[in-house]
Amino acid sequence: MSDSEQVQIRFCTPADYVAIASIYNEAISTGSITFDTRQFKAKDIQAWVDKFCDRECLLVIERQQQILGWGIVKQYSDRPGYRVCCETSIYLTFAAKGQGLGKMMQTALLEKVVELDYHHVVVKIVATNDDSIAFHKGFGFEMVGVQKEVGHVADRWQDVAIMQLILPQVPPYSP
Repeated sequence: MSDSEQVQIRFCTPADYVAIASIYNEAISTGSITFDTRQFKAKDIQAWVDKFCDRECLLVIERQQQILGWGIVKQYSDRPGYRVCCETSIYLTFAAKGQGLGKMMQTALLEKVVELDYHHVVVKIVATNDDSIAFHKGFGFEMVGVQKEVGHVADRWQDVAIMQLILPQVPPYSP
């Protein structure tokens, strides 16, 4: 891969919000990847970032200054007992899938999770998304349950698979 094709993962900036929203809108349009149903704009992404606590972040993956995907680490709950647990998500443009970018982003997210002192990582996946479930299993996530008919999107009931990854090397977080 030449220098001009190098992939970079970095913290997002406000200049990235339009691209992040566009990538998310692509997923929303399928009706089978997320339970959001309305199209997002840059201001919606800004609102996410504005609400972040100091243990949350939004990363982007880019090549040749083009944003190809994003990943998020967010606290699972603001209740103090859940301080050891976070949730992650990854979204790539459909054109960028199958190039190893998801693996690169997942690796970066898990490194960030450790830096942020999370012991437990949760992902929630539309249960029919076999590719995402297999992808997460490849990183050591285990299926812990399926919530039946927890969402109604695209005129059908949707189940959600809950997967978790325990990071035994990370002790309980103490602020």
